[in-house]
Amino acid sequence: MRFVMLSIVALAMAGCASNVVTDYNSSVVFGNYSSWAFAPSAGADSSPFVSLDGSRIKDAIARELSQEALREVPLAEADLLVSWQIVEEDRLEQTGVGLGFGFGSGNFGWALSAPPPVREVEEGKLVVELADAETKQVVWRAASRRYLNEDQSPETRRELIDEVVSEMFSKYPPGLD
Repeated sequence: MRFVMLSIVALAMAGCASNVVTDYNSSVVFGNYSSWAFAPSAGADSSPFVSLDGSRIKDAIARELSQEALREVPLAEADLLVSWQIVEEDRLEQTGVGLGFGFGSGNFGWALSAPPPVREVEEGKLVVELADAETKQVVWRAASRRYLNEDQSPETRRELIDEVVSEMFSKYPPGLD
């Protein structure tokens, strides 16, 4: 019974954990911002083309900012500049089970074991930054704790991007939690 109760508490706490981390400049009055534009280098990499995920991210950001009563304007007229990037990270993932065997008698014994197989997985996390257009200083930043990977279908990637960006902007403007 105790194990079941601990499991329920652990699941409840995991459900409360946020998938997004935000940071902001506490001296900024976010109510002063009414317009935005994508920064010239937003999501830029070595390719001159906007990637498939890039289009999904831009659409999600535009949708969320319009819900925050901010309007998209040409770059020269914007109060906020929006930049985003997918930061690639490598992590190790264990797959399968470890093997082991041993023998012994009394207080003495021998054992051998092998850990589960490990593989390196490349994933990307989304980072969105809003900068003051006049000072060029970042005033708000959000980073996802959920990852995109190559194994996901286009629909799954779109849904994940929409969920992550929505959660990011649920914390904008800061201080309204």
